[in-house]
Amino acid sequence: MKRGNTQTAGNRGRRFPPWLKVILALALTGVLFFALLLGQVMRGARDEIYGDPQVMVILGCQVKPWGPSVLLQDRLDKALEYLEDHPDMTVVVSGGQGPEEPTTEAQAMADYLADHGFKREHIILEAMSHNTYQNFTFTARHLEDAGIDTREGIVIVSNGFHLTRARMLAGRVGFENVSTLAAPSSHTPSRLKMYVREPLALVKSFIFDR
Repeated sequence: MKRGNTQTAGNRGRRFPPWLKVILALALTGVLFFALLLGQVMRGARDEIYGDPQVMVILGCQVKPWGPSVLLQDRLDKALEYLEDHPDMTVVVSGGQGPEEPTTEAQAMADYLADHGFKREHIILEAMSHNTYQNFTFTARHLEDAGIDTREGIVIVSNGFHLTRARMLAGRVGFENVSTLAAPSSHTPSRLKMYVREPLALVKSFIFDR
């Protein structure tokens, strides 16, 4: 009898309380959901060109006192590679000015492209946006005001981690036939940070950016 009681007590001691089971289940669900989102983010980090787009949209990133940040230079260098073979494209550089930035992201990008040989007359500055949804909303207005037809599509340039969300928001604004160019992310700490941040930003944009 004593041996049986000892085994029963031991079995009871190994049971998890209900509240802990709930916490563990929620934590596991959260990890699986994040992993699914991260998979979507990573799957979108690719070059994908549809047809013959005539408009390029380069999405802004932080500007430092000395010029574009490393991530922004990555985007601009990726754009310049494509523009070597497409010198007559209309390019929209999209990004406003943050509180610690010396100029708008759009102006810094336009200067960088011009300094590397791309014609300023082919550049449209969108200098009011402060997030990705605004990038596309204000870009669409600029293109409409300029009478530029985007029915053949646009090509978006950003770092790879950003492109899943960028595709979603470009489509939501009304752009069709969206192509992408995935810039590398040379700054390792920023790349790691963004691959943690971006799945959460994808959820936020899906719900609120409308």
